[in-house]
Amino acid sequence: MTYDEALAYIHSVNGTFCIPGLSRIRTLCEGLGNPQSGLKFIHVTGTNGKGSFCEMLTSVLSASGMRIGRFTSPYLRCFNERIAIGDTPIDNDTLCRLTERVRPIADAMEDKPTEFELISALGFLYFKEEKCDAVVLEVGMGGRFDSTNVIECALLSVITGIALDHISFLGDTVEKIAYEKAGIIKDGCPVLSAVTESGPAAVIEKEARAKDAPYKVIDKSAVTVKKCDLSGTVLDFGDHKDIEISLLGLYQPENAALVLSAIDALRGIGLSIPEDAVKRGMKAAYWPGRFEILRKEAPLILYDGAHNAQGIAAAVKSLCHYFGEQRLTVLTGVLKDKDYRAIGADLATVGAHAFTFTPSNPRALDAKTYAQVLTERGIGATACASLKEAYEKAFADAKENGRPLVCLGSLYTYKDLMDYINN
Repeated sequence: MTYDEALAYIHSVNGTFCIPGLSRIRTLCEGLGNPQSGLKFIHVTGTNGKGSFCEMLTSVLSASGMRIGRFTSPYLRCFNERIAIGDTPIDNDTLCRLTERVRPIADAMEDKPTEFELISALGFLYFKEEKCDAVVLEVGMGGRFDSTNVIECALLSVITGIALDHISFLGDTVEKIAYEKAGIIKDGCPVLSAVTESGPAAVIEKEARAKDAPYKVIDKSAVTVKKCDLSGTVLDFGDHKDIEISLLGLYQPENAALVLSAIDALRGIGLSIPEDAVKRGMKAAYWPGRFEILRKEAPLILYDGAHNAQGIAAAVKSLCHYFGEQRLTVLTGVLKDKDYRAIGADLATVGAHAFTFTPSNPRALDAKTYAQVLTERGIGATACASLKEAYEKAFADAKENGRPLVCLGSLYTYKDLMDYINN
């Protein structure tokens, strides 16, 4: 099996990327000898912030000398990014070999596994084979019926935040979504949450109590930000002093506080994590596509993969902090199942002009509809026939008017956009 054949099989196994439910992943893992058993997991769910949390925690634990598996989604430039040891993705040959091992078992199943379930099983096999000390395991969607929830216990269950997203699957209120995400809580396994809103927080606490799981909410007021600009952030949190993070965005100090709280919790159950490793790991953490500077010379180009209303609101708040009252050129494309009207209202507060495109995704909102929505909310918008056209026009507009260019709305465009910029 070649690498291209492996990817083709993974993408075609069921015809559906994700269907909530655990019966298929359980059958698949049983056929593989339950590779998830015996591994130690930090299980992570939440509407936003999962990726940054997973990257920072992986970086710190790796700096402490541990062999850490990392399972995240989506990938930005290469499929292999989903399954990694530290920041090193699984190599092509190993991915092919493991896919050949999984294929006959998956093909023999009457109810075929979904693509995400197949990827989850590949991850478990790889992390078991690599004898990982622990695995930072990011949920794909929700939690209760996500394929990663086939694991039976966790060193720590983490909930980064709750907001309306994937409402057709998870529910149309934050309380319903909190219930689904709280489904990762395991009997007696500690829970750490950054959710402070009363409704969803009460749902999570109730689930923790029902599972007799020690439950803690981070103290966001304990974060002291000493510096926050486009060169990075320095903060204090509890006993952790002068922590430097390179990840940009006003929301990152809160993500960092959650990571530092997780480190304290893991130390409490016996993991050795020296404070110098904490500082080195936090500073070294790099998570592409999340408020990332793609070009420093004029026009400066920023990319943030915020793709739902909460994420865009947080990104806009950060843009206001970094650029003050300066208006920006906006390059944007979104999916039609997102609250694009709320997204448009936020973008109108910082954008001088927007250039819209239709993302390469069956759920994409077409560029013309999106441009009309933005125009109705007070920001001039030009609908473009392709990402390439939108980028070229946005770049020219930013350069001509001396404005930064910010790219928002979807992670699916990152690879193509980086190719355009590099070329």
